[in-house]
Amino acid sequence: MNILEARCAGHVRLLAMLLALGVGGHALAAAPSAGPPFDGTPCDGPQRLCASVDANTSARSSSRSPSLTRAGSPLLALADPAIQPRPAKPQANEPSPPPPPSSAPVRIALLLPLRSATLATAAEAVRAGFLAGMERDGTGFKADVIPTGDAPRDVLDAYARAAAASDIVVGPLARSAVAALADSDAVTRPTIVLSVPEGRAAVPARMLVAGLSVEDEARQVAEWAARDHPHGRALILTSGAAWARRAAGAFEARWRELGHTNQRYAMPAGEAGKVAIDELKQKLDIDPPDLLFAALDSTVLRAVRATIGTAIPCYGGGAANPGRTLQADDRGLDGVRILDLPWIVLPDHPVVMVYPRPLDAEQPLDMDRLYALGIDAFRVARELALRGGAPFGVDGVTGQLDVMPEPDGRLQLRRQEAAVILRDGQFDPVDKAR
Repeated sequence: MNILEARCAGHVRLLAMLLALGVGGHALAAAPSAGPPFDGTPCDGPQRLCASVDANTSARSSSRSPSLTRAGSPLLALADPAIQPRPAKPQANEPSPPPPPSSAPVRIALLLPLRSATLATAAEAVRAGFLAGMERDGTGFKADVIPTGDAPRDVLDAYARAAAASDIVVGPLARSAVAALADSDAVTRPTIVLSVPEGRAAVPARMLVAGLSVEDEARQVAEWAARDHPHGRALILTSGAAWARRAAGAFEARWRELGHTNQRYAMPAGEAGKVAIDELKQKLDIDPPDLLFAALDSTVLRAVRATIGTAIPCYGGGAANPGRTLQADDRGLDGVRILDLPWIVLPDHPVVMVYPRPLDAEQPLDMDRLYALGIDAFRVARELALRGGAPFGVDGVTGQLDVMPEPDGRLQLRRQEAAVILRDGQFDPVDKAR
């Protein structure tokens, strides 16, 4: 099969799921099964995504792990002996202290499409990550997991019930559901949505957007490349996939805002891909740019660089991350500069290590990213509740998160991902201080 053709038919289902979430295009190791609709039973046995904290870290001495009864029943907050004593003045990147023991627990509703035929696996990954975050830092909090289907009306009705019974709502997850909620007048509680509503400059005042974004990632790559090449000329390599076009457009717009020039080069699929790579090599031999931005997955990028060589600096987002296929002698990807989540590329960082890993070590990287999103979703909800609306920062497993007010007073979450260079089969951090 040609290197530029689809890798297997099983990826179609995962691609549909990722397109619904707006985070498609990241490295795919295997296509997960959506599984049966979630029925609210405990997440145990072979379907359990997340091992207990005790099984994976030394951060806790307790053997308790999160579990659920029937859908809609509360998950009681777990006391965490690892919580640090209350500091006199909490710093921006330190967790806020838990509420006083006499206070009523902060109620969080986690709204996820666990009854969706296409998004149940993604929702389960987020749920498992959220509960892992809550198990470690959940003193003074309790949560209800609210399962929904795909229909916007179903989601809006579930949101109304969740908002009436909770202090904070986390969710929805699907872009279409987030867009429906943003267009409604239903946002009556602080709400942390898990996808980016497409084409909206503003969202309701109480809505905080925490979703992972291909466009934000590409803009950050442009800023990184501009720092490395202040007078550089870029060549953007892109496939015809929707996520690739979005990434290429975001990089190009930010690159030009920074005062630089660029060209685009399309990498078609199928047999035409081989011809395109050969033509690209001829083009680069005659007029090489200062850098490449690859809106390509790792398989295509590996094939491209195996032909054109590795002399031209190459930048990419999480889609270019080869993940578990990275080898020490991977000449095609050696030296590629990648922006991705700390959870994926900095597994030994202290902030990352305190949380348990999913039991399925072979699941696609995008499921790992959604699990990490669940961890940080709880951490942001916690800080939002305890900071009283003040700006704050979180050194998160999905990046450095800063929640700050915009000129109109609305809070906005900004995420800075981790920059690494692939060297000898390893992720070498660019920022050694992280």
